[in-house]
Amino acid sequence: MSVRRAFDTFRGYRHPEFNIIQRRRRWFVLSGSAILVSIIALVFLGLNYSIDFTGGTLIEYQVSNDVSVEQVRDLLGQDPYARESAELQIVGGDQVSIRTSALTDLTAGERTQLFEALAEQAGISPDDISAQVVGPTWGEQISRQAVIGLVVVLLAITLYITLRFEWKMAIGAMLAMMHDVLITAGVYSLTGREVSPPTVIAILTILGFSLYDTVVIFDKVKENTESTALLGKDTYEGVANYSMNQVLMRSVNTSLVVVLPILSLLLFGGDTLKDFAFAMLVGVATGAYSSIFVATPILVVLKEREPKYQQLRARLESRQGDRRLRAVPTPVRETAEEEPEAAPAAIAAAGGSQRTGQTSSRPRPKSKRRPPAKRRRR
Repeated sequence: MSVRRAFDTFRGYRHPEFNIIQRRRRWFVLSGSAILVSIIALVFLGLNYSIDFTGGTLIEYQVSNDVSVEQVRDLLGQDPYARESAELQIVGGDQVSIRTSALTDLTAGERTQLFEALAEQAGISPDDISAQVVGPTWGEQISRQAVIGLVVVLLAITLYITLRFEWKMAIGAMLAMMHDVLITAGVYSLTGREVSPPTVIAILTILGFSLYDTVVIFDKVKENTESTALLGKDTYEGVANYSMNQVLMRSVNTSLVVVLPILSLLLFGGDTLKDFAFAMLVGVATGAYSSIFVATPILVVLKEREPKYQQLRARLESRQGDRRLRAVPTPVRETAEEEPEAAPAAIAAAGGSQRTGQTSSRPRPKSKRRPPAKRRRR
């Protein structure tokens, strides 16, 4: 593909011609491998939950000099404290709030040493630092309510897609959403990033974006597969692939527009925004992939099993077979060896013409001139 053609395709002036549906086994193997790795990582590595899920220690104090978040984080990351993943906030320029895991893994002397180091960095006395044990702000009750709400939303979405399109499209959309959540969770498990409430919010946002992209593609597939003109020339698989190529660049450009602000948050945002942006970035990438390479191929697999489309495929294959047979040229017999029965007659005719002195065995055509009329006698 030339640069000009690729640029025209990117701008939507022409449609690409990729065999997306025909190569669905590749995408299924790729997605299945990613899901398997994610499940293994979740089972053996687990997720790194933040203090909002596990509870921990809240440390608060007021600084008397200029102290940045990076300086406090570097101090907490030193041995033997190992608290570099603590949540830090500086409110009003002089009030420091540290939320970290419980300090039970430190000895009494190490805890005292930590408070003295923080006090020295802030220019205050160790007695001015308050530390208290806090419980998880995201408790079991919140988790239970979130799961119930998520199940209700998924059922409502399934009902909507079934009424708007059909139940087979609803199955494809739900499997694509499960694909996105599992892979996003696997990425968090493999990278060891902390799972915080913003992460959960980002995952829920991901589901909405993935569903939006899938519904747009399904709408185009439904429009084209209801056309008798298109189905008269191709199978359901071919028409679905043609529909995918029509909306491919729309999906890609929509995803790129969403990724740009997410990248800005990931590069220049704070710690809380970075956690949210990372989950969004992974989710948008997997959502764009699943809408194109998972949801629609699953739909095609389900639809191709219907007797209607099986008969259509058989009829088209039979028609193509007849065309190939008509295109095969018929062999022409030209020599005497190929026609042994006609050879003696040809040799006899040739011999006869030589004896009579004729140069050709073809008979002369009869003259069409009329004889002259007889003269009358006077």
